[in-house]
Amino acid sequence: MNSPTSCPPDRASSRPLLAEQHVARLLLGTLTGRLPNGMAPVAILLLVTERGGSLATGGLLCALYGLASAIGQPVLGRMVDRRGQSAVTSAAVLVTTVCLLLLPYVDEGTQPAFAAGLVVGAGLSTPPLEANLRALWSTVLPSPERQRAALALDTGTQGLIYVAGLPLVAMLSALHGPEAAMTVTAALGLAGAAMVLSSAPSRTWRPAASRAGGFFGPLHHGGLRMLFLAVGGVGFALGAMNVWAVAVTDRHDSPLLSGLIPAALSTGSLVGGILYGRRHWPGHLRGQLLTAAALFALAWVPLAANPAPLEATALTTLPGVFLTALVTSAFLMVDALAPVGTTTEAYAWLIAAVGTGQAIGTALAGLYDGQPAIGATLPAFGAAFALAVLVGARQRLSITGSTAGRGRHRRHRFA
Repeated sequence: MNSPTSCPPDRASSRPLLAEQHVARLLLGTLTGRLPNGMAPVAILLLVTERGGSLATGGLLCALYGLASAIGQPVLGRMVDRRGQSAVTSAAVLVTTVCLLLLPYVDEGTQPAFAAGLVVGAGLSTPPLEANLRALWSTVLPSPERQRAALALDTGTQGLIYVAGLPLVAMLSALHGPEAAMTVTAALGLAGAAMVLSSAPSRTWRPAASRAGGFFGPLHHGGLRMLFLAVGGVGFALGAMNVWAVAVTDRHDSPLLSGLIPAALSTGSLVGGILYGRRHWPGHLRGQLLTAAALFALAWVPLAANPAPLEATALTTLPGVFLTALVTSAFLMVDALAPVGTTTEAYAWLIAAVGTGQAIGTALAGLYDGQPAIGATLPAFGAAFALAVLVGARQRLSITGSTAGRGRHRRHRFA
């Protein structure tokens, strides 16, 4: 039997979530520290093309960065689960900062291996700030309802990384050149990580005394494996949507659409995060997860008809609204099912699964660039795949008294 995910609201915690101690700092620091995730690929692409390199070379380096980041997150997450946040994340952010700062001084045309090595190094060492933040909420906020609200808010605001980061790179590159854009990208990542790592919750966070799951860690749990596969479908939908937005832009000769459509999804996600976090949701976590997945899949159906640009932009907000509920429920499921001492790694696997799905969705959608009808249906396909996997795995996603909350680490309260 599943256990309820919520309890009666804590009357003592009625003040705004951002007024809670450490919450605003952790959110702002994590968002700032993760800006390179959205900015670096564009900065790399602009850096290559500005020097006369081919778009194909720039695209390959961007793909290497994304793939390396997806591989590195679970590895770094496991290290955090064993050694704590401070040492591992500090070393990671220093490596990725140095790699990004060196890139403008390397000519990918004459030194392709060196350039590729720096890109891979920057990706592999991308600090696991998002996974770290999810592991901190249970130490910062005592109420499960407040923890769920914080998780929904930070999930909903993740889109701001791309809404703010991409225009910033373009502006800096246009005004001061791509080298300056890359330097600012590295500096923002370092500043955001420092803001989080110097906070009391991160400094005092300690791994669990014991660790379960063996060599495979959270992948030992069959339900988590299926959950990661399902959120890969969610990532597929998002990646295919980005390519579809570019196709709509080309078809209607309206450059703004390539940014407006993803921004509409991010806006819907932010609104969904606020609404989801403010309400007390009845029922069990598995049911909430399946309901969110079903609504997310249904929300893509109107877009499969390949509507006109204005309608497409407006309709794209709908999947965003349900995206936050789906991803938040997935993270809560990870927290409930992850073996002892593997929570950060499990969060990192979930994040990596979304990133991998996005890469696959982007690549496959690119193959159908000249077929708008197929391109418009691919996001719905990814969302339907996610729902189908979750429905098939519903028995493995049951939360019992012996598994609920077993992945959590040592808790500390802060003055």
